[in-house]
Amino acid sequence: MLRHADKLPDGGTLVVVSHGGTIRTTIGRLLGLEAHHWEGLGGLSNCSWSVLGEGARGWRLLEHNAGTLPEPVLGDDD
Repeated sequence: MLRHADKLPDGGTLVVVSHGGTIRTTIGRLLGLEAHHWEGLGGLSNCSWSVLGEGARGWRLLEHNAGTLPEPVLGDDD
């Protein structure tokens, strides 16, 4: 997965689809968590997703087990 993420343009998005256990393991490894802490991430419900972002100090978990898209914010110019 990281080799694909490294090829993304700035601001690009990589979508990875897998089973919940595999996703939890991958997230735990990306965050640098020890294996016994991966369980603390909790399960991933069917059709739900997690969002990670790469920051100055490495990967960050921005959302976990999300199931709905955010509502658009309409401004005066819309």
